Amino acid sequence: MLHPSKKYYTPNGDQDDLISIGTIGLIKGVSTFKPDKNVRLATYASRCIENEILMYFRAQRKLQGELSLSDSLDSDGENGSLSLIDVVRVDDNMLEELDLRDACAKVRRCVNACLSGREAHIIRLRYGLDDRAPLTQREIASLCGISRSYVSRIEKKALEKLRAEYEKS
Repeated sequence: MLHPSKKYYTPNGDQDDLISIGTIGLIKGVSTFKPDKNVRLATYASRCIENEILMYFRAQRKLQGELSLSDSLDSDGENGSLSLIDVVRVDDNMLEELDLRDACAKVRRCVNACLSGREAHIIRLRYGLDDRAPLTQREIASLCGISRSYVSRIEKKALEKLRAEYEKS
């Protein structure tokens, strides 16, 4: 029985498992052996052992692509091990991010739909809606050549329009 299991030695498998599987094959061989078939018990049992081991390998091949998230990837030797879930763990805030993305798209549509050109420009600069860093009222005033208080009034009026449009849609 040891010979067939040695024949199928695999570095990533455990030799003891193969011997156990071979033992199952031997038990099946002995229990199904029929002396009247003119075949020696050793030959028949050897085939049963081989078949059992081959069935095991086929089953393992089917499971080869499957991983458990708790499988250990690495160990630091002090009972600390790195598992697959530690590597692929993602904070479960996907729904919040989708809601935020939808809200941002809605705000951009409202900016384009209900604000004048100047109001939209100031809101985009002030809140960084064009993938730029937000600017202060003072920076916007300097950029547009108007006073900071005028930027504040335009911003306030634009935000009121946006709030009304946002709640309406």
